[in-house]
Amino acid sequence: MNFDDILIRLGEFGRYQKILYFLAVCLPGVSCGVFMVISVFLLGVPEHRCAIPYLENDTFSIQSIGHQNLVDQYIPNTDPDDSTLKYDRCQYYVYDTSVANGNASRRLVKCSKWVYSEEIYKSTFAKEVNLVCDDRYKTSLGKSMFFVGVLIGALGLGILSDSIGRKKTLCLSVIAMMASSIGLAWAPNYPVFVLIRVCVGASTSGVFMTGFVIGMELVGPSKRLFAGVINEVFFAIGLVLLAGVAYAFRDWFWIELSLSLPTIVFLSFWCILPESPRWLLSKGRRQEAEAILRKAARVNKVTLPDDLFGDEKEEEPEKAALWSLFTSRVLLVRTLIIFFNWMVVSMTYYGLSLNTGNLGGDFYVNFLISGVVEFPAYTLCLVLLDRWGRKKCHCSSMLLGGIACLCTIFTISFGGKDLQWLTTTLAMIGKLGSAAAFAVIYVFSAELYPTVVRNAGMGASSCCARIGGILAPYVADSGVLIGGQFGQAVPLVIFGGASVLAGLLSLKLPETLDESLPESIDDGIAFGTPEYRKRSRMSLTVEAPNGVNYGLTKL
Repeated sequence: MNFDDILIRLGEFGRYQKILYFLAVCLPGVSCGVFMVISVFLLGVPEHRCAIPYLENDTFSIQSIGHQNLVDQYIPNTDPDDSTLKYDRCQYYVYDTSVANGNASRRLVKCSKWVYSEEIYKSTFAKEVNLVCDDRYKTSLGKSMFFVGVLIGALGLGILSDSIGRKKTLCLSVIAMMASSIGLAWAPNYPVFVLIRVCVGASTSGVFMTGFVIGMELVGPSKRLFAGVINEVFFAIGLVLLAGVAYAFRDWFWIELSLSLPTIVFLSFWCILPESPRWLLSKGRRQEAEAILRKAARVNKVTLPDDLFGDEKEEEPEKAALWSLFTSRVLLVRTLIIFFNWMVVSMTYYGLSLNTGNLGGDFYVNFLISGVVEFPAYTLCLVLLDRWGRKKCHCSSMLLGGIACLCTIFTISFGGKDLQWLTTTLAMIGKLGSAAAFAVIYVFSAELYPTVVRNAGMGASSCCARIGGILAPYVADSGVLIGGQFGQAVPLVIFGGASVLAGLLSLKLPETLDESLPESIDDGIAFGTPEYRKRSRMSLTVEAPNGVNYGLTKL
């Protein structure tokens, strides 16, 4: 009896699995969702201008008519033709008085001190260390380095998980995530802040990925898609929670600390979570695996056969190297399209989350909506994936989100503030589309890769997604660097254009719904052709791909 047969006897998603899945996957998913995009509030740059020299009590808000006159005297107006004063953020006037003739001249010099608006944030790390003007690029770098950490964690901790076990890796990741996220609140300077953020990214990746594996390896084949999408719902709950906490505190220290302290609860995983029975079996530790499965059977109120595993050994599937995907023109094109889609989906999803502060309107409401729109996205995936098919769902999601983002160039260019609500609505439709596409692409690509190279292909695809995450902050912040109405539209146009291109390219991929999945490289080459369908119809069995846990791991 193979392991999936045991899970069917056990109950594919029984009470035991639901409890385990909630503890190992759903609860950590909330914290992981928070840490993925919390940099919006940690590295947000409030409205600011140069401080007036020698005025100790200078503030961004105007205190009096005399204060207004001083600001007008020392701080240049960057747009004299605009009815609204826009003060220079990086330069101020220094007056030189000639003693001989009493004349005064002025020259521009760079700021060394700034004052900030407290309308949106009371305090951010970017404000505390003045990441403005020549150091403005450091905000994008700081956000990007988190995703570098995610990539490091996915590669390193994935290998560690296969070596020492899921449970030990999860607990080590939890300790690292707890220590680094709490310690971040006391980061004394920018280099230390970035280093800790890399650690948070790596450990968060380990917690999410390893917990997901523990939970999914006990879920039966027919329930993996449902369980995987439910996991995304808790990730979105993290975004909604972050919006509420950020609105309540508006101070980066308390936002970070209040959302990091609850991770202490995850230390209990060592006592309450079991090791993965699949991993134990792979290491020949049958008695330990059987003890866990029989405990699960008692909780699920089912009876397992006495001879659970028998004397048979499951045959190890044939393996092939990743480069095998590049030996055929068909597989090469298909693989490159999959890689590009993973990168674009990740870049757009995280980029739109990070770009909410640049949309105008109420920042906290925008961020809240960007989390809420994910719920209908995942609901639609559950309803439509097995009806429309993977290809239609993915392409439709990418085109819907991409076209919505592209349309913002018209509302921004011709509507201005009057159509700001429409710009925000279109951006949120873009977020909905990218969230849905993220949920589909994992299933779709897992079914496209031949079994012999599936794990390697999915690992490479995940790396492409991490590259998209690294690029996302730079694209999201490009509008701020460019400035003006055109600058506001640039990130959305880039996200939209890339999504439309990726969606159209995905039309070149074959549908996988109700198809016998490819096993060998030759199957992969023939997959999607009439000959392959005719051959596979004779012995069609629809099941989850070998070794693949349906569902998405955004980390």
